[in-house]
Amino acid sequence: MQALSAGAVEVIGKPQLGVKGFLQEGASELIGAVKAAARANLRRVRPFAAESTVPKGPRTEAVRVAAVEPRPGTARRVVAIGASTGGTQALEVILARLPHSSPGLVIVEHMPEKFTAAFAGRLNTLSEIEVKEAENNDPVLPGRALIAPGGRHLLLRRRGAEYFVEVANGPRVNRHRPSVDVLFRSAAKAAGADALGIILTGMGDDGAAGLAEMRNAGASTIAQDERSCVVFGMPKEAIRRGGAGQVRSLETLAGGIMEFAGGS
Repeated sequence: MQALSAGAVEVIGKPQLGVKGFLQEGASELIGAVKAAARANLRRVRPFAAESTVPKGPRTEAVRVAAVEPRPGTARRVVAIGASTGGTQALEVILARLPHSSPGLVIVEHMPEKFTAAFAGRLNTLSEIEVKEAENNDPVLPGRALIAPGGRHLLLRRRGAEYFVEVANGPRVNRHRPSVDVLFRSAAKAAGADALGIILTGMGDDGAAGLAEMRNAGASTIAQDERSCVVFGMPKEAIRRGGAGQVRSLETLAGGIMEFAGGS
């Protein structure tokens, strides 16, 4: 977590099967991580890393977005976020600026097993909202963010007027587990127009198809802009496929979430 906070753009777990087994099973992941690091816009990493070290407490941005009064029934609104390379820093920037009145959030960040619990714990100390690693059947509530555990898919489900999450095993999708596409497609089905989908910095195309499905289902959708991305891969592909209703800078995304919460 210290390395990520200092600006590391990717993380890979230690080999569990010995070096030979690791290279056989994790070669594509390792190659992808190296390519992502080589393409990273380090000028974007370092400013965000410095900002993320601010301790938990009131923030100017949090006060500003809190001025947007959430409409009655905010609990029916949900935000789905997907990220990869550079996403750890981006999520810190967004979540640290959200007030308690924010809609519930469900998040996929490409990260190995055993890292996500510590990552969620760190975000919880930096944020006014509750942040935790998702567990099966966790309710999605205003002022709470649920992060997919490493090595498991995260799906949004609806039971009556309530949202909850399913944490599931399954094959990798777009070479990833958890996969952003899996989350976004489930959000399209469960929430439709009551959802906001946000695709953040990352290499590849995971989430691009799912964001388009969300938009087609009536959801609001946002892609992070190139200027503020560490790697402009996933957002670029989402824009190319027509899935992004808006393109916004990282610094404005917390405000965008609260605008969505206060919409009619």
